[in-house]
Amino acid sequence: MTEAILDRLRRLRILPLIVIDDAARADALATALVEGGLPCAEVAFRTRGACDALRRMSAEHPEVLVGAGTILTDGQADEARRAGARFIVSPGLHPRVVDYCQAHDLPVFPGVCTPTEIGAALEKGLRVLKFFPAEPMGGLAFLEAVAAPFGEVEFIPTGGINAANLASYLGSRRVAACGGSWMAPQAWIAAGDFARIRGEVSEAVRRAGLTTAGP
Repeated sequence: MTEAILDRLRRLRILPLIVIDDAARADALATALVEGGLPCAEVAFRTRGACDALRRMSAEHPEVLVGAGTILTDGQADEARRAGARFIVSPGLHPRVVDYCQAHDLPVFPGVCTPTEIGAALEKGLRVLKFFPAEPMGGLAFLEAVAAPFGEVEFIPTGGINAANLASYLGSRRVAACGGSWMAPQAWIAAGDFARIRGEVSEAVRRAGLTTAGP
């Protein structure tokens, strides 16, 4: 399953980071993502409604590749998996989260930003890692410098990625996909501004040069 999920993320190239408070908005949000051309989402476990929103998106929109982000513990990873998460993203390299995911054949992308952390991830058998926080750490130049000794590793940079710098990140051979919240900010979701989200997603797909971001 891990390779299939990775292949799809590489084709999608953009992973919307979703912070959602009201799970009742999950259906409309998923529809906006699909109609905009990005049938995928990383639902951040930062709100009370996150798990229920993930569960609804997974159940009602099986065409959407839904994962869980901001996972800090193996207990959260278990909750997310049972809710239908098809991959896990964490802000740092949390060994118990990685161990849980690997035991359940659940793709996991832990956050790294130093050679030591990349090396620790390699010891866990991981080859695709979240690079976080991308822009505060020095952006694409820093990413490519720190990645240079690790020829087999690909990255999903997040943190400061936006419409203006998306294309430059995606132009790097070390970048599998980019994550970001600019396409569907928490405030837009809370306001029910799904037409705006659909438009921003569509624009991101255009900027990425994707002819299709479907399954």
